[in-house]
Amino acid sequence: MNYEQIKTEVKDGILTLTLNRPEKLNAFTGTMMNEMIDVFTRANSDDEVRAIVVTGAGRAFCAGADLSAGAATFDYDARADRPDRKAGSGPDINWSDERLRDGGGRLTLAIFECLKPVIAAVNGPAVGVGVTMQLAMDVRIASDTARFGFVFSRRGIVPEACSSWFLPKIVGISQALDWTLTGRVFDAQEALRGNLVKDVVKPEELLPRAYALAAEIRDNTSPVSVALIRQMMWRLSALDHPMEAHKIDSRGIYSRGASADVKEGVVSFLEKRPANFPQKVSTDMPPWFPWWSERTYS
Repeated sequence: MNYEQIKTEVKDGILTLTLNRPEKLNAFTGTMMNEMIDVFTRANSDDEVRAIVVTGAGRAFCAGADLSAGAATFDYDARADRPDRKAGSGPDINWSDERLRDGGGRLTLAIFECLKPVIAAVNGPAVGVGVTMQLAMDVRIASDTARFGFVFSRRGIVPEACSSWFLPKIVGISQALDWTLTGRVFDAQEALRGNLVKDVVKPEELLPRAYALAAEIRDNTSPVSVALIRQMMWRLSALDHPMEAHKIDSRGIYSRGASADVKEGVVSFLEKRPANFPQKVSTDMPPWFPWWSERTYS
């Protein structure tokens, strides 16, 4: 696919998604949102893709929302260039109108629902949606030149992209509140201390580190198991009792136990050789998947 504001490449089973507005520090737009959602949606059914690495072109990861509309940037009812977002105003507004939906949230929900592991390679500044979009990704690795900022309180708005759900799970409520209440920009080392990122590396080591992690998954794991594990970890950790996780664990162990993948996994271990898992995400997910009901915006 050819895109306007992102670039994609699949090599050796790893999809690289590059935000590609370097002259604007990869500022986020509606076009970028739609293109990224398309990539994550397509990746779900593409068995060639075993992992996804997301990075930015030039010196930034993503400088946040494109502010070129000035004071009307977040006032969609006042913007002539976004008729798709006009949902009206005043006391009679319908707060369940689909047109009210936050674009960052549309993207993070698509990442949340992805069946492939997602690694952020944060090559430079990542503020606003530039950092909140990363929260739905599984691992974040940062260059030592990266900067982060949940700057919403300093713009008079609130965190978006479902970050009030993701961020406390990743870093804890106190750290999440520190960063979001102050809205300050902080460096990669603080992000590491606060558990926002897994590693901080030199700029030239960033993509090699991300690709090495992606390759470890690609070379050693069952694609179906990885897809199930990713959804289990994200979805089940938020439930109110471990019994809910036990129900899904039990379905997984029982159904996967009889699968060709598990037979290959056990035999390859006993024979001391690399596994060659035969099953595919596109055709071999278990019959009980998905176990949840689709959520709607209402």
